[in-house]
Amino acid sequence: MAGYDAARAAADAQQLMRRDEPLTVVWRHAILQLLDVYESRKRHQGVEAAAALFSKEPKPTGDGRVDAAFAALAEHLARRDDWQVPRWALNERRFTDDWWFVTELRGMHPWSLRESPLSFRRRGIFIAANGLERV
Repeated sequence: MAGYDAARAAADAQQLMRRDEPLTVVWRHAILQLLDVYESRKRHQGVEAAAALFSKEPKPTGDGRVDAAFAALAEHLARRDDWQVPRWALNERRFTDDWWFVTELRGMHPWSLRESPLSFRRRGIFIAANGLERV
């Protein structure tokens, strides 16, 4: 998706929340969409071009959990793929005290506590170990 970056994904997330979509929908249609665009760009244009998707700070979405998730994704990808973590992603406003278990399956919450990548876990966002795996 040409022009799709972290700022655009955050704007999409905000629109979804205004329509009262559940956070699982926000996760799928904004955060994972951004991950898909990142992986595609990385594959076709290289890591530097993919990292550029996170160069512009996303505006706050109105939900601290979602804002923290975008920062966690940026940090996770930067550390995994060896590029500089954007400064905005390390801002204290990009952490939440309102824990978000992305899965609604309560039985998976203990697994998510343990398996979430560090960049997500330290921000209060909990996902399954395969939560960022894409086909």
